[in-house]
This record gives sequence, structure tokens and C-alpha cells, in this order.
Amino acid sequence: MPSSPSAATPAPAPGPAPLARRLATPLATLAGVAAAFAYVGTVDPNEPGHYPVCPLLRVTGIYCPGCGGLRSAHAFIHGDLTTAAGANAMAVIGYGIFAVVMLVWLIRAVRGVPMRFAVAPAWWWSLGAVGLIFSVIRNLPFGSALAP
Repeated sequence: MPSSPSAATPAPAPGPAPLARRLATPLATLAGVAAAFAYVGTVDPNEPGHYPVCPLLRVTGIYCPGCGGLRSAHAFIHGDLTTAAGANAMAVIGYGIFAVVMLVWLIRAVRGVPMRFAVAPAWWWSLGAVGLIFSVIRNLPFGSALAP
């Protein structure tokens, strides 16, 4: 009796993609971030006229969580971690988290293990709460050390 098409043996699962293909996305991401940091490291945000002013700061005089981020990145690129943390401490913490995520992503890509960026909503809400608290504190008199 001839075998039916549904009884055919399944095709073997494809192996991992070639190493160059697995590394393309994380390396492109890293290259884009490195290019942005190189630009900010070259074009000093402390000199007026190079970058736009934060709209929230311009309109209300209130520092947002990102205020001082460019000055922080510029100082970070030049190895001045104290100035970088003084300009935007939350950004410096973000640089460290980004470095860890990139390292894990590259290691997983080399090993052929897919990287999943699924973050639970509770973490996003927590990050938003930290940003809000950071913004409120840096705008109060006792939190002036966090202001850029």
C-alpha cells in the first residue's frame, strides 16, 4: 500500500544559522550605539548650539529623566565617570545595563541560542516609577546633586 503524504517522515530541523548571520544584528546594534557615542564624544554638548534644548526644560524649567544625558555620555566617553554621573546618574546606570545586555546577546549569538527581549510589564512599570522618582527628586532642593 502506498504511503500517504501525511505519513511522510518529517524533515530534520534546520541547524543554527551561520555565525556571521547570528552576529549581524547584535553587531549592527553595537555599531549604531558606538557611532552615536562617537558623535557625542566628538561634538561637545556643553557648547551651546550643537544640540536642541530639552522641550520640557525649556517650557517648564523642570528636568526630565533624560536631561543631562548628552553631557553624561560625553563625559563617559572621555572617561570622566564622576562628571558623567553628576550630569545624569540614571543614564550611567543605563550604560552599564546596556553593556551587560550586549555581552549576553553576543555570547548567545555565538553559541546559537536565540536572544529574547521579553520583559514583564511589572519591570516596565518599575522602570517608569524609578524614572518618575528620579525626575521628582532631581527637581527638589534636597536633590540638587542629581540635577545636571
